[in-house]
Amino acid sequence: MSAVDQQGGAGPGRETPPPPESWPGAGGQRSVAPPVPAWPGSPTAGSDGPGGSWPGAVALNQPLEAEWRRPQHHVSPKAKQVWRLSAGLGWLIPVAAVVAAIVFLPEQRTIAWWVLGAFLLLAALHIGLMPIYRYRVHRWEVTAEAVYTQSGWVSQERRIAPISRIQTVDSEFGPIERLFGLGTLTVTTASAAGALRVAGLEKATVNRLVEDLTRVTSAVRGDAT
Repeated sequence: MSAVDQQGGAGPGRETPPPPESWPGAGGQRSVAPPVPAWPGSPTAGSDGPGGSWPGAVALNQPLEAEWRRPQHHVSPKAKQVWRLSAGLGWLIPVAAVVAAIVFLPEQRTIAWWVLGAFLLLAALHIGLMPIYRYRVHRWEVTAEAVYTQSGWVSQERRIAPISRIQTVDSEFGPIERLFGLGTLTVTTASAAGALRVAGLEKATVNRLVEDLTRVTSAVRGDAT
């Protein structure tokens, strides 16, 4: 694991807003938030209990302090298809260049054939194995105190952004992600390491996270600088 974005938890001056129904740690308090649809895959869909629709709701009685640990949730399994297609497109240009050398440079044809074979072998390994391993690494979690992410495959990164330090929350839906109904959540803080990104989430999950994080962070008076 490489970069760490531990920026401290709740501190003096933080004003905790009334939690929405979908937020872990609501503790039975009822907010003015609109009804929250059942969370995809939630075993307590439609529950009246606090946090019943929010991933990580098992932490209802946990102290509101960010802790250094692995996030709980995998991204959507369809993310493997996105990464496989993206990797395949990335190999098109080098393979096409070698094929062009075979056609137009007869004196270099023997070397070009060897290079083409090496490229095809590497491309097959990359496209076949990378998405499987990457899916096992990529995780995310949003709790009442922080946003947790883990990403990468060759180089891996785990980060934490306390709720009080979040500046903006954005969603992004690229062309390949849209083909599979997925999107990316981006959480911006003042960290020099840059924004936290969770790619490969279901579109409905991205929209729900943006809505709830925006509502809660806008009510938290933290030191988001």
